[in-house]
Amino acid sequence: MSRILRVNMTDLSTKFEEVPEKYRLLGGRGLTSNIVFDEVPPDCHPLGPNNKVIFAPGLVTGTSAPSSGRLSVGGKSPLTGGIKEANAGGIASQKIARLGIKAIIVEGQAQDGKFYSLKVNKDGASLVSADDIVGKGMYEADEIIWRKHPNKPGVIGIGPAGEMRLANAGVSVNDSENGPGRYAGRGGLGAVMGSKGLKAIIVDDKGGPGVSVANPELFKQEAKKLADALLTHAVTSQALPNYGTAVLINILNEAGGLPTRNFSSGRFEGAAKVSGEMINELATKVRKGAGRVAHPCHPGCVIKCSNVFPKPDGSYHVSCVEYESDWAFGPNCGIDDLDAIAELVRISNDVGLDTIEAGVTVGVAMEAGIIPFGDGQAAINLLSEVGKGTPLGRIIGNGATFTGRAFGVTRIPAVKGQAMPAYDPRPIKGIGVTYATSTMGADHTSGYTIAPEILGVGGKADPFAVNKGELSRAFQATTAFVDASGYCLFIAFAILDIASGFEGMVNSVNAMYGTDWTGDDVVKIGQQIIKTERTFNERAGFTKEHDRVPEFMRLEKLPPHNVVFDVSDEELDAVYAF
Repeated sequence: MSRILRVNMTDLSTKFEEVPEKYRLLGGRGLTSNIVFDEVPPDCHPLGPNNKVIFAPGLVTGTSAPSSGRLSVGGKSPLTGGIKEANAGGIASQKIARLGIKAIIVEGQAQDGKFYSLKVNKDGASLVSADDIVGKGMYEADEIIWRKHPNKPGVIGIGPAGEMRLANAGVSVNDSENGPGRYAGRGGLGAVMGSKGLKAIIVDDKGGPGVSVANPELFKQEAKKLADALLTHAVTSQALPNYGTAVLINILNEAGGLPTRNFSSGRFEGAAKVSGEMINELATKVRKGAGRVAHPCHPGCVIKCSNVFPKPDGSYHVSCVEYESDWAFGPNCGIDDLDAIAELVRISNDVGLDTIEAGVTVGVAMEAGIIPFGDGQAAINLLSEVGKGTPLGRIIGNGATFTGRAFGVTRIPAVKGQAMPAYDPRPIKGIGVTYATSTMGADHTSGYTIAPEILGVGGKADPFAVNKGELSRAFQATTAFVDASGYCLFIAFAILDIASGFEGMVNSVNAMYGTDWTGDDVVKIGQQIIKTERTFNERAGFTKEHDRVPEFMRLEKLPPHNVVFDVSDEELDAVYAF
């Protein structure tokens, strides 16, 4: 029987509660967003005592279902001021689920100015001093925790950025090799965790009860359907394992939608030097050593889109250099040096920063003339200021919008205060609609219309067409369900094209809980999650005027296609006219 673990940082108490019936069929994002809606005042300060941070495995997480180990982290975002769900792989979510825990709710604030670690195992939960890891980066913190605790526990933690409550602080989750590179990065939830006085959650599932499945035989059958689809589809069985998500660098560059030098161009002349193909070449053929591709972010992942990028001498540098990080520190900053990009990713992983926001922030600083575009070492020096806690570092650590305001920059690629990911919305209109209307701020994972617009997955959509409201709305609803399920979002490539894969996703959940949901129910459940999130945001002060891309994207034509974002306000407003 699943339970909710409630952690009160004010009196340093922990207790287990029964799961309310209204939460029984919720998981992941569906559960975190509903708890935030029910328990967090929309007008509270994100770093104040009334905000909460919630950790929830998905509906099927902890089972043998393929690529189902995702963790949702929720709260009110200090970056956007609205509701937030950030999503990560790593090993912790499966361990939480196998301990019979449906969600961990962290509330209140430590009163003594100290940091604590939450230890969770089969015997219960307790808060202990985190003095041994306070002030340390996540690489060292993870190592210390594994030395002190048996059974290779899952570690959910924050680096110095979270301790300093910087708005771009993410939440780290370790992987099977105890690397900290799996981040619930977006929205600053690491700062919320830091504001509570919680440095780490240490999860040991040895001897735990595991998860129960209502119909094991049906579950096995349907999970296999999904696995077969993932192992058949060209994107999930070939492109992603061989070249990682950075396979998109050359694809988006060719499409003219790869944001370059702070979104001033859609093509980068150095794209081939930082592409997924180049990562594969260096990791598996030139440098070898620790380098590898087809690396899983959590046990049971069959897509294996991660990598281990080595230094020139073959020794370990970082895991992983994925598309968004590669782009953010690479083309977006005019940097064509993979070693510099890898070091910037490593700094982010250690200090505890979302790489998308960090890379866009460095690009904005370059726009301001703080350092020149293309200077990898200068970017490394600048980002290193965050961990030092210098005034400049704190500016950078608070994200792109804050940095742009500090230095008088008008080209700030952000929506609702959150930086845009690696797809310029001017030549790819659907993703722009998602950026504008998502409850999360600019977020490609909220509704990945890149699949049909660029990759031709799930049909082919003209990226220049402006009538993309319906497309984005459908993708956002389905995505909300996937985020609730615990499945990796990348299953979308296979389930969009292979009907049996979609059936496997839906029916594996049905087999788990004894439900009889259909494809139509998936959309309805996703829409209900989004309605809950939008209602929270409206109560927090958001209006339709917040569902807009930045002004410069309507004014400045983006080379090489020389187009602006010309989706009408009416089209944007109609996305959520339920």
